[in-house]
Amino acid sequence: MRRNGTAVIETTAMKSENFPVGSLLLRRDLRPIVHAFYGFARRADNVADDPNLTADAKLARLGEFDRGLDGTPAGEPVARTLRETLETTGHAEGVRHARALLGAFRQDAIKTRYATWEELLAYCRMSADPVGRFLLDLHGEAPSTHAPSDALCTALQILNHLQDLGRDFRELDRIYMPEDLLPHSEAALRENHASPALRAAIDDALCRAAGLLHRAAELPALLASRRLSGEVRAIHFLATRLHDRLCRADPMAGRVAPGRTDFAGAAIRGAAACLRRPQPRAMIGGLP
Repeated sequence: MRRNGTAVIETTAMKSENFPVGSLLLRRDLRPIVHAFYGFARRADNVADDPNLTADAKLARLGEFDRGLDGTPAGEPVARTLRETLETTGHAEGVRHARALLGAFRQDAIKTRYATWEELLAYCRMSADPVGRFLLDLHGEAPSTHAPSDALCTALQILNHLQDLGRDFRELDRIYMPEDLLPHSEAALRENHASPALRAAIDDALCRAAGLLHRAAELPALLASRRLSGEVRAIHFLATRLHDRLCRADPMAGRVAPGRTDFAGAAIRGAAACLRRPQPRAMIGGLP
């Protein structure tokens, strides 16, 4: 799935990180929980993306993760570790977000094409949004933060798909670009440069991702946790920078990713958000 992370997300310790994963901006006591969730997601993602496994073999292996989340001794160890970490820290309800991710991994094992944009968004609701919800629940944030968090997570996932258009097709025979944006996409993805039709589809997807990022921009101000607000502000800034780079560069010609100056800018913005005056929780999202 080559997932990108949000304040939210694991991302690619796998390949290369686009966004911070449980960074120093988060509370020290919560970082091990975030890392356990990340380890679970990364290991399961590797199974779903293993080119040497058949679809049936992937599904069987992913079933071991389910058993691990149940606490079964024979289950996947990293899933058992996550369950134990959540239980011992009083966050056992977080297991449901891990199970939601497993639904996306199972879909990756058997589904390689998407017909419509709505179909892709439905996938993102399983593959990305649960990671944001996990972090929000971990910090005890209000339900009013869910919608902008979902928008951020979905945008991050779409940007990651655009980064890896060619590689996903070559290595996994998987195309996330919906057919309603780019019909007959296989021929276009065999090239090492974007054809005019592919570039138009990329720009269309980027325009939609921009709308999601705009919706997500309010999230840092809605968060009661200053540290989480800093993490999200940094990630939103990096997502915006990645979006801008993808608008200018051709992801088929080489990987497009945030640069050092982008990460420096994100760190400054994240630290500044951590220093803002706390917002009374009673005022979050206008709740009484």
